[in-house]
Amino acid sequence: MRILCRILPAILAACCTFGAAADTTVKELTRMKGQGESILQGLGIVIGLSGTGDSGKDAPLARPLAKILENNFNPTGDLKELSSFKSAALVMVMCTTPGVAARADDKFDVTVSVIGGASSIKGGVLYLTPLTESRPGGQTYAVAAGKIELEDPTNTTSGKVRDGARIIRDLPSMPIESTFDLIIDPQVAGWSACKILASVINENAQPQGPAIAFAIDERTVRVTIPEHERSSKAKFIDTVMSAPVPTSLLELVAIVICNQRSGVIVVTGDVEISPGIISHKDLVITTTIPTPKPTALDPLVERSRYVKVDTHNRPKEQARLADLMGAFKQLLHKTGRLHAKLIME
Repeated sequence: MRILCRILPAILAACCTFGAAADTTVKELTRMKGQGESILQGLGIVIGLSGTGDSGKDAPLARPLAKILENNFNPTGDLKELSSFKSAALVMVMCTTPGVAARADDKFDVTVSVIGGASSIKGGVLYLTPLTESRPGGQTYAVAAGKIELEDPTNTTSGKVRDGARIIRDLPSMPIESTFDLIIDPQVAGWSACKILASVINENAQPQGPAIAFAIDERTVRVTIPEHERSSKAKFIDTVMSAPVPTSLLELVAIVICNQRSGVIVVTGDVEISPGIISHKDLVITTTIPTPKPTALDPLVERSRYVKVDTHNRPKEQARLADLMGAFKQLLHKTGRLHAKLIME
């Protein structure tokens, strides 16, 4: 709760632009089909642990550890020689690459998780680990290595290596022919949004002539590249993806997203909260309306643990965002005071 009190105003300030009625673009609401995220994986070993690793008596660790020693010109005659090892741990390594295909020498974060009996990988280093496609017999596309950072101090069996994966082979991307599909984000998807996006694309990319964008289903807009634009597809696609979309036409559902681990709360500008009182330990919120006029003998003193948020938009929107200050959405939702879709992550 204390973390939420401290960071909520900053998060709200960062989200005010999103909640406003300003235009967004097709690019922010869609992705091109075939350009989704890819997951690479590998079985690795974390070394340098202070006696918190797997037992060297366990074959799942002993075999790959023996292979590492052999590759470094120090072969073991028998796996029993590794029985006293407690400084290494067998881990699963995963890397998520972005929707736009990764290219050689790009770097991405990797997640490292214990799969054996190791009690902690704190202070460990991930040894060179090949990362392959997430299917049997998949090709190797990256190599991961580096010092492990714990994201959650209470969980010492999982961590992250920042920029730990280096791409060694370009990940394949779907070639763009004369047509391509745009996949609408799930939060926006619907027949209405699909038709609006198709209309916006037609108005901006082909203002004269026949329509080139059509709604195929609730999440798909199919775009045909005009013949005279096929020699410069990149320019045409940029025009399509940068087309402005008035968010007021999309009728987006009011949403509050709460990440319980990080304490981050993200809200849209249409979120409404009914009048109510919030009390938590030593937290007290006092408001006087109208604000008293300060004097030398009776000055107006403000004590706040938050930053004021002004959206500079329509009065109706300003009131809604102001009501969010200091409010804990989980508590309000339980009492029916929060009029929005609540998503707990």
